[in-house]
Amino acid sequence: MKNGKRPTKAEKISIKSSGLNPENWLIFKKNHDTLQLVHRETGTTKTIQI
Repeated sequence: MKNGKRPTKAEKISIKSSGLNPENWLIFKKNHDTLQLVHRETGTTKTIQI
């Protein structure tokens, strides 16, 4: 599992607008236009557009 960081309030809004629950996702890579997320429990990864 990748080591993720807790999302900030602005990042939580982006995650929620993608249809995901921000409480279950951590951020492991952040670019200027994408966030790469890892699930807290299962370890699956997703990439979303900001």
